[in-house]
Amino acid sequence: MDKKRIYHIVTWLVAMAACVFLAWKIATYEDYAALGECLRRMGAPQWWAIALCVALMPVNMGLEAWRWMTLMNEGANEPTKERLDFREAQRQVYYSKLAGLITPWRLGEYPARGVIEVQRDDVQGTKNVMPRVLSLGAIGSATMTIAIVLAGVLGLAFSPEVLSYLGGSYLYALLAITLVLLLLLALAPRALKRYAEVNSDLMIRNTCQSLVRVACWCVQLALIIYALGGTDISGFAGTLLKAPVYYLFVTITPNIPIVEVSVRGAWAIAVFGTMNAALSGVLLWAINTLLPCLIWPFLRKNEK
Repeated sequence: MDKKRIYHIVTWLVAMAACVFLAWKIATYEDYAALGECLRRMGAPQWWAIALCVALMPVNMGLEAWRWMTLMNEGANEPTKERLDFREAQRQVYYSKLAGLITPWRLGEYPARGVIEVQRDDVQGTKNVMPRVLSLGAIGSATMTIAIVLAGVLGLAFSPEVLSYLGGSYLYALLAITLVLLLLLALAPRALKRYAEVNSDLMIRNTCQSLVRVACWCVQLALIIYALGGTDISGFAGTLLKAPVYYLFVTITPNIPIVEVSVRGAWAIAVFGTMNAALSGVLLWAINTLLPCLIWPFLRKNEK
């Protein structure tokens, strides 16, 4: 069996597994009544906020493709014959979303990108394709984590009242985890130097790209909370400042896909202090995770 045949089988298996998981999450979600009540109370401004949030989903995915294209083109020890263009980077990002959905801590995302990368005609004969993709994926995860930590700490500085919900002991644990993460991230480029040529300029640039993506997440979340009645328009700025704190806590909390929605909902209540925020976290998960996975069949169709 040739490599392309194996590739098609793997992508279809991942797609089917992801669809089954999504169907199960939709069928077992318990707060449809509360979500329906919120939707019934929404007026035209709130629906426009939802529409804008959905419109930002492809922007969010495009920002990830931009980050990935930068890493692949400038961070590889063995560059391919052709540079990874934005369209191919976007295709890899959408496909890897499926694999990340069904694996703990989204560990399947970068192996999925590697499986797709080795099928490109211009990388045939290039050595160490999969190790290179995994190494650059680790660097991408590192820069995204740095961005989330930086944005989260900044959010805490502007909204210290969030700490009163958590207690001092959790703050100390948070600081300890953050220091360990930053130490690991500082060592990551050296540990992966065999396959990745990562310098400080590329790390800084990719971290800045990650901060732009975090900002997109925060705007989306603030829009959803406003739409579901968790705040009025005058409180939008305060919600926007708390949003990176929410993403910081979600990031440092170990979880697997089967409980991810619950983790996001719980942290939304803790950070924003309302049940509407929990529904907002769930709805945003659906927009940024469910919708990209549903787009996958259309991407497949366009390839044929």
